[in-house]
Amino acid sequence: MQKRKLGNQGLEVSAIGLGCMGMSFSYYPFPEKKDVINLIHQAVEQGVNFFDTAEVYGPYTNEELVGEALEPYKGKVVIATKFGFNIRDGKMAGTNSKPEQIRKAVEGSLKRLRVDTIDLLYQHRVDPNVPIEEVAGTVKDLIKEGKAKYFGLSEAGAQTIRRAHAVQPISALQSEYSLWTRQHEKEIIPTIEELGIGLVAYSPLGKGFLTGKIDVNTKFQEGDFRNTLPRFTEEARKANQNLLDLINHFAQQKNATTAQIALAWVLAQKPWIVPIPGTTKLHRLTENIGAAGITFSKEELKQFEEASSQIKIEGNRYPEATEKTTGL
Repeated sequence: MQKRKLGNQGLEVSAIGLGCMGMSFSYYPFPEKKDVINLIHQAVEQGVNFFDTAEVYGPYTNEELVGEALEPYKGKVVIATKFGFNIRDGKMAGTNSKPEQIRKAVEGSLKRLRVDTIDLLYQHRVDPNVPIEEVAGTVKDLIKEGKAKYFGLSEAGAQTIRRAHAVQPISALQSEYSLWTRQHEKEIIPTIEELGIGLVAYSPLGKGFLTGKIDVNTKFQEGDFRNTLPRFTEEARKANQNLLDLINHFAQQKNATTAQIALAWVLAQKPWIVPIPGTTKLHRLTENIGAAGITFSKEELKQFEEASSQIKIEGNRYPEATEKTTGL
């Protein structure tokens, strides 16, 4: 698989990564552990070297799973994880990026991931109670100490990115980006392009909707967090079928699946954007990886843009009260 550079500090990863959250968090039911480990091994064998997890996924269990699965490939893969939340009684309990909390989180992540250094260390969500300069300074110290290699932020605003970057250069911003979540194009993407920061696009398949396998009749299992999302109500799914119809049009032209077109579109936007679709199924893994080989001409991208700009996406991506903190 082709490689892409994230930021100007030397981080290079496969053009498509693997988001591991859903293997043990948020998307019920979860597969057997042995099947997840096999899937992660298959990802490596098919050219994926970039894996995304976080302390709060579980909490802790996702890092343990990823750490065990990738131990045979130590030094050959890039593992990203995140700090930034209090964890109480096994649950996420508000943001906390105080220096002592960051250090505590990193020590735990190193053990669970079975590594000596975290390749890409993100602040999971901006903490309004801790100046971002203090956060960046703490990560800078951790990098000097050899406990982390590269610094990232997630879902941060433009001014926060600038302030953090001035203290410790940021290699990657991880934010939601896909054909139906494009609000970052206005200010965030121009800012990180100016600063030489890469974008890691989470939920590039719209939490499954852009695969074309979810329709108005789909029922999610109890515990699946899509049951709480405004964009996944029956009314919203029905209205957003228009976007799937457009993706299908290009899928037929390219002899590809809707998921592959959705991922290829993300890849086509900038050479420093890396999508990290998640899956627990081997055939979906191979399908997603296949998107790296699909290209669009300038004219095709223009047609895509013109047609998609006429489509109004129904439903917010998260409930209003949790928009700023729940986009895990």
